[in-house]
Amino acid sequence: MSGLRRCGRERTHDTCLVVRGVPRLLTDHMTEFPLVRAPRIPVTDTFHGVDVTEDYRWLEDASSEETIAWARVQQHRSRTYFGGIPWRDALRARAEQLLKSERTTYKRLLSGGSTCFALKVQTPRQQPFLVALTDLDDPATERVVVDPDVIDPSGETTIDFFVPSPDGKQVAVSLSEHGTEDGSLHVYDVESGEVVDEPIAHVNLMGGSVAWRHDGSGFWYTRCADPAGFRQQVWFRELGDTPDRVDLAGPFADERIAENYLSASPDGRWVMDRVQKGDGGEWQVFLRSQGADGSWWQVADIPDKCVHAVPGTDALYLLSFRDAPHGKVLRLPLTSGTTVADANEIVPAGDTVIEDLAVTRDTVWVVDMDGGPQQVRAFDGKGGPLPPVEIPPMSSVSSYSARLSTLGQDRIAWSCESFTEPATWWVAACGEAPRPTALRTATPVDLSGYEVIREFATSKDGTRVPLNVIAAPGTPRDGTAPALLTAYGGYSISLVPRFDPDLLLWLEQGGVYVVANIRGGGEFGEEWHHAGRLATKQNCFDDFIACADHLHSSGITSRERLAIMGGSNGGLLMGAVLTQRPDIARAVVAAVPVMDSLRAETTTNGRFNTPEYGTVEDPELFTVLLAYSPYHNVVDGTAYPAVLLTAGQNDTRVDAWHAKKMTARLQEATSSDRPVLLRLESTGHLAGSLDQAIDETTDWHAFLFDQLGLGYRPVAPA
Repeated sequence: MSGLRRCGRERTHDTCLVVRGVPRLLTDHMTEFPLVRAPRIPVTDTFHGVDVTEDYRWLEDASSEETIAWARVQQHRSRTYFGGIPWRDALRARAEQLLKSERTTYKRLLSGGSTCFALKVQTPRQQPFLVALTDLDDPATERVVVDPDVIDPSGETTIDFFVPSPDGKQVAVSLSEHGTEDGSLHVYDVESGEVVDEPIAHVNLMGGSVAWRHDGSGFWYTRCADPAGFRQQVWFRELGDTPDRVDLAGPFADERIAENYLSASPDGRWVMDRVQKGDGGEWQVFLRSQGADGSWWQVADIPDKCVHAVPGTDALYLLSFRDAPHGKVLRLPLTSGTTVADANEIVPAGDTVIEDLAVTRDTVWVVDMDGGPQQVRAFDGKGGPLPPVEIPPMSSVSSYSARLSTLGQDRIAWSCESFTEPATWWVAACGEAPRPTALRTATPVDLSGYEVIREFATSKDGTRVPLNVIAAPGTPRDGTAPALLTAYGGYSISLVPRFDPDLLLWLEQGGVYVVANIRGGGEFGEEWHHAGRLATKQNCFDDFIACADHLHSSGITSRERLAIMGGSNGGLLMGAVLTQRPDIARAVVAAVPVMDSLRAETTTNGRFNTPEYGTVEDPELFTVLLAYSPYHNVVDGTAYPAVLLTAGQNDTRVDAWHAKKMTARLQEATSSDRPVLLRLESTGHLAGSLDQAIDETTDWHAFLFDQLGLGYRPVAPA
């Protein structure tokens, strides 16, 4: 272990005074690394006859002088901790070398006319920027359309999404500042790079989208009727001086938490709106013709379980899980008034899960997932199988952030990557073999020398849970290797193989990196997701605990050499696991976590999460939430592991008070000599700029290396 002084239960005798009923900490005379006890002010709520008392409700008020003072103390304490690690500067230099050295990758490939558009990451630039290309095989045709670093030199403005017009002459771009994800929509002329119409504010509060009219004269877009972010509707804008108008405001399954995702058919005849009821994976599908006299009609409702839909030139293709837990593809002729009841099944359910769907003129493309790794299949318009599409094993081609992409009516594209091989965009057309393009990731980071082994743990109820174990060949299985275990387990989001440059920080120190595909995700289809949501959420925690126990029992690592990490819903996972099994690991990082499951729904985005987590308004689900809510299950006098919690002060998805309250509760309760730290950043749910991402990556690695007793050994340049 390093010589850094531990905090543990040693407490300073802080002087307090009462301001508006809350003791205010006087921090001017702090010693180098004190543990400050947050004032305890009990507040009791009653749910269905059950009294629940907590002590740190006052930390929910981010603007109060008392919360600001307490947060300042926590920040000082954390910075003192990190500043006292003698090798942190060397670690940061390595993190900067890996993340800021010249690296190029492309995300979100779309097309308009004969032009392709991509979001390009090119370090050391702070933010991804939008480029246009006329030839995917000739990088010389690339030119910058929108560069957030030019718009905002601070590096804290980012592109949320972009949609080119059908002819590719204009592009709609949502821009957010300071990590808020509160995007404003701008329309740019692709040739000149100039904004051509008045920006539209607040299009991306709870996610946003755009669908262009066929002639580029206007577009449908999403905007919330409620300034707080509720009641998202579909609006239409005619470019020019005509006032915007509401075009679709229901009927939605729950209009307060409706999330609309717009798209248009390749021939410009139809507009589609897929509407999700909150974030729980329940969807409705609406269509309208693009004509001025067109009206919306409902194609599919929630019981139809159509989780994805793609409009083609003559038909709508739907991915349905109704009576098919692994998914099936339906074809619905595009005629006004038709519904899913009129559809024909063209790709039946199989042994693997259909994860994604796209359509070109003559071909239906599906992505199959088998617990994480993926493959691509192609079919003709009637569902007849076409020649196999070769994808390297243990790879992914579609994920939460980058799905199959159609380029016009004749080509399909996907980004293929693995844990050890960076991404390359491939294109294919019916009758032609898929081929790589020039849009490939260029990086000095080389992970090809590491191996990926697929293993399985057995959960509490006997369910087999996959683990992807990444390590150097020959890493000993005698419990001496440090290991970092991560998972997500929610919202049907699947953790697919992904190339991550900062993974090298862990691996080159002799570490083992493990990704668990626990229930709650979509790795094995609808049943896998539903077995880890609402009343069955405990399965997620049981799966993760089983994976950690497997790493110990198989000798991959030991409890004292194991660290666990998760963010957002994965942060909730960390909180639940550390309170249910405090002995499970030596150190925990919970990034932007949900920690108070009883009050999460009092925030705007928290309400959108109730279809996934449930609500305290339901007596049965209240009991479930209380049973695992991390904040409510901290027990005084328990020897908790070392814990680092992080939060973004501008986070609109998970409010920072979750991490603040959990920090205060753990610091009060733990009987171990291991630190509980809070790292606050002036960002949102994700790091705002590249420099902020480097600092964040450095700190959580420094925390884990220090707590696992690794230190840091500088790596000689290759």
